[in-house]
Amino acid sequence: MFRNICMLLLLQISITATAQQDAWVYLTDKADVATSLANPITILTQKAIDRKQQHSIVIDERDVPVNEAYISDLKSQIGITVMAKSKWFNAVHVRGTEAAINALDVLTYVDVIDFADKSLNAGSREFYAQDKYDNFEQQTVFNYGNTQNQVEMINADNLHVDDFTGEGITIAVMDSGFPNVNTMGAFQRLRDNGDLLDGYDFVTRNADVYANTASSHGTRVLSDMAGFVQDQFVGTAPDASYYLFLTEDVSSENPVEESFWVEAAERADSLGVDMINTSLGYRVFDNSNYDYTPADMNGQVAFISKGASIAVEKGILVVVSAGNAGATTWQTVGAPGDSSDVLSVGAVDANGNYVAFSSQGGAAQVGYQKPDVVARGGTSYVIDQNNNIIQNNGTSFSSPILCGGIASLWQAIPDASPTEVMDYVRQSASQYSTPDDLLGHGIPDLDLAKTIALSIDEDLRTEFSFYPNPVGNELNIQFPEENVNAQLVIYNQLGQRILNTIVTNAINTVDVSFMSPGIFILELNSEGNIKTYKFIKK
Repeated sequence: MFRNICMLLLLQISITATAQQDAWVYLTDKADVATSLANPITILTQKAIDRKQQHSIVIDERDVPVNEAYISDLKSQIGITVMAKSKWFNAVHVRGTEAAINALDVLTYVDVIDFADKSLNAGSREFYAQDKYDNFEQQTVFNYGNTQNQVEMINADNLHVDDFTGEGITIAVMDSGFPNVNTMGAFQRLRDNGDLLDGYDFVTRNADVYANTASSHGTRVLSDMAGFVQDQFVGTAPDASYYLFLTEDVSSENPVEESFWVEAAERADSLGVDMINTSLGYRVFDNSNYDYTPADMNGQVAFISKGASIAVEKGILVVVSAGNAGATTWQTVGAPGDSSDVLSVGAVDANGNYVAFSSQGGAAQVGYQKPDVVARGGTSYVIDQNNNIIQNNGTSFSSPILCGGIASLWQAIPDASPTEVMDYVRQSASQYSTPDDLLGHGIPDLDLAKTIALSIDEDLRTEFSFYPNPVGNELNIQFPEENVNAQLVIYNQLGQRILNTIVTNAINTVDVSFMSPGIFILELNSEGNIKTYKFIKK
């Protein structure tokens, strides 16, 4: 009996040792960093450089590509397949046996090896690095037809009337398949206007993003932003420009898809993209050793969530579907919707009521609210790959409906930063002051968000303001022109004073790194002119 058990254990060890594993290999350095940063046009497009300058985004070492010599050498290693690369993380996603991957540790340019199966990381440094699909289902005056409810629910129609239809905003759509987008009638207007820019299939490494017909999910997602059928269907950003990136392999569920997504986000950044919409989410995989848990959904564990946060840091506004796990034991949002830096979108029905499948906020999201907001995802209208107008359920569709609406909003307030735009959207929502784990801050009113933004711009000369919100480690105070100093006090939700200091025009950055995550009240007092604000500490 004992001998049989030993033999079984040895067999299991042997199988584990020879099974294919996935891992991220983090590299020590990059080539020609100083030269690249001195000549950013060699690593970024002019549009990307202009966008970063507009929003005061620093071009740094993360913008420099991974050293191609290192990638070539990794490809030559026995038993190793290079699946993807990330300049932001200076990492390469590899596949091979555990032994073959561990053998890479002797390479001088390898810094850390991080297995997707965390149980294999015993000898290396710790990294803290949604439902996959839905149940398929001048003045500008549009006859919205089928989409009237989902457009009017977020008040994007009023933006369209004022000729804000997303023109000048570039959106990258990360999804699983875009068959017939290049030929079907619903996107004829998009193509005729030159707004269907380019695409790439990161899964098969194919420049023809339309060749992969395994899924039409991306086609349906895109339709809610860019689709147009006269008097029958109008997307929320019919005049925005779009890149289409296929990052999801529908034949399997593997962490390499997270790496494909980050790689696509990096390309989007290099191209100067303004927004990303992704209606994908990750929580469990074919190999259960790779699975995340609800406790991992804090924006700091999943590779894709950390990558999404960097995308926001780089000046991209990232809109993500919250997921469809609300009625399951998992329940909470999936990655990358768990990142505090992205705008994750839950789902309501045509009457604005929560739908049971929409993923909820959970205990892992400490100090910030998920989902952020909601839009129609119950029986949303979409256009399928056969050019048919149909209805589908899922946060996969509430996300692009809102993303397109935000593109139209951003056209109206082009000087706003991505985080400011997200904050205006939250402030405009139906339950901004009383958020919950079902609807987040509620249903946004994008026309109201525009009014809030323009009012703030108008008041900058006479009113205090602050940014960002949510805040990380530093809070910045914007002073009215006539004021030179103010008393700043921060209170917690119990009314306890936790910070009392003086800020001036010259010294207007406040260190809040010592504060725990949560909701706080900020009070600014200058010569009896008192302003009070609510903010979130991440």
